[in-house]
Amino acid sequence: MINLCVQKLSFPTFEFRFKNSENKVSVFDVIRKKFVILQPEEWVRQHCVHYLILHKAYPKSLINVEKEIKINGLKKRYDIVVFNTDGSIKIVVECKAPSIEITQATFDQIARYNMILNADFLMVTNGLKHYYCKMNFEDKAYTFLEDIPLYGS
Repeated sequence: MINLCVQKLSFPTFEFRFKNSENKVSVFDVIRKKFVILQPEEWVRQHCVHYLILHKAYPKSLINVEKEIKINGLKKRYDIVVFNTDGSIKIVVECKAPSIEITQATFDQIARYNMILNADFLMVTNGLKHYYCKMNFEDKAYTFLEDIPLYGS
């Protein structure tokens, strides 16, 4: 077993698979089906993915991680997207490292992504604090929620 010094986050406890290669620790991503280098933001992203699957009942098949999108001609990468069964997007998640404070700039970033993605819900997390919003496209606004909805609701 690899001895890890990983930060405790404000998510439930999950079991992860790790490996050590060339003095770099990697964690297994159940969505991408491969080991990825364990960085602070990745640690948050993996907790969030497990939270969506194990606590919110979203099927792995509807979750996408770290894909490129174009915004105003610039290449950007979202952290996590959860699709509806019809292919539309239900949730966009922006993950930050625990050391990064969530600010208005973080919400501006996810709002820019959502102008392209049109998700119904947004989640912003640094692993310690989580913010959840429901979009209101008619009023071009969002309402803060206590949590993200369960799958199917």
